[in-house]
Amino acid sequence: MHSRAEQLAAFDRLLTIMDELREKCPWDHKQTFDSLRENTIEEAFELAAAISKHDMTEISKELGDVLLHVIFYAKMGSETNDFDIADVCNRISDKLIFRHPHVYGQQAAQNAEEVSKLWEQVKLKEKGGNKTVLGGIPDSLPSLVKAYRIQDKVANVGFDWEKKEDVWAKVHEELDELQAELVESQKSNVESPSEGMIAEFGDLLFAMINAARLYKIRPDNALEQTNLKFIRRFNYVEAKAKEQGRELKDMTLDEMEALWQEAKKTDHC
Repeated sequence: MHSRAEQLAAFDRLLTIMDELREKCPWDHKQTFDSLRENTIEEAFELAAAISKHDMTEISKELGDVLLHVIFYAKMGSETNDFDIADVCNRISDKLIFRHPHVYGQQAAQNAEEVSKLWEQVKLKEKGGNKTVLGGIPDSLPSLVKAYRIQDKVANVGFDWEKKEDVWAKVHEELDELQAELVESQKSNVESPSEGMIAEFGDLLFAMINAARLYKIRPDNALEQTNLKFIRRFNYVEAKAKEQGRELKDMTLDEMEALWQEAKKTDHC
């Protein structure tokens, strides 16, 4: 690993390159906050994908791409005298110190759960910070992540199940309500989902995400693992079909299911 001096030198090198690109490269020179926004979102998702795969080389690469965007925005901010990279670093440093009174102050927190509850209390007191418990949740968060954050935040102020096992009664209740709504919708012979079906399905998902939180499972991570597993197994089915000189669309469901069971036996993840 590199020394602190080497790390600072690498950071300074990146700042210098950004200065040069902003001045000398036509593409970099014309970029704005708005033009980079979508690219930044894409880079964040690529980093998340690398993390899901636990690919350390790819994680390092994608972190560099995200860091580039941070440097890029800071450079543009400096050009209008609004802020620069020092402001970015100092503001996050000040925030970290303020939000860790158990490290830099007199508060006490013995475990991660106590720290999370302390954070919520501190954020409500923070100058320019959240005015309400749920005020700091970005509207643009993916719905799955947003639901987890909502539940986590309200739990930190005491709005939670007394015993985690109690959540399963809520899950079953929501499932029953969804099934009842599905039965009612079938009677009307309408193909598109009713508002009731959508609402009840959302309630069921919300309850399942709550259960995941209580059992220390990140639902977005769990779902992504299942996505990757399904892709691996379906790719196996498709490859085996091609070995037989066949197309999936020409196979019966039973034939595809047989290949799927083979895929499950070879996939131990």
